[in-house]
Amino acid sequence: MDLRVAAYAVVERRGKILLTHWRRGHLHGWTLPGGGIENGEDPRDTVVREVAEETGLEARVGKLLGVDSRVMIREEVPAGDNPELHTIRIVYRATVVDGPLRNEVDGSSDEARWVALRDLKSLRTLSLVQTGLRMAGLNRRPSGKPGKGANRQNRAAKPRK
Repeated sequence: MDLRVAAYAVVERRGKILLTHWRRGHLHGWTLPGGGIENGEDPRDTVVREVAEETGLEARVGKLLGVDSRVMIREEVPAGDNPELHTIRIVYRATVVDGPLRNEVDGSSDEARWVALRDLKSLRTLSLVQTGLRMAGLNRRPSGKPGKGANRQNRAAKPRK
């Protein structure tokens, strides 16, 4: 089984969240900006690098929100390779310096967008979006009740003090 450790940002302001559109072959969906940690790279530095690559914005990394661990089955793997992938996703709160969004070129994402939290249900989002919103406490409906997916299987582990 392959292991992928990655770091992501929950960037929210004025009721909107920063998302990127991920695409691999026929698979696609909206997700949080971020990505794989390079050898020797601090996860906070990964967030800054990935947000810049995927959105053109300068990120300032804040509080660690949590760590999510899950095993998924990849659809497109070479014959004979194990399709299981263990992903460890480190999620931070972040802010960005105001500026125009710039879409990534020749990367795994093809568009960056500010999306109103109330409009998320109309988009095809990857599970990481709900995980990040839950960690950040942003998945509540206006009534104060938890939103859909608040009790999903992919529970985030809170860091120990």
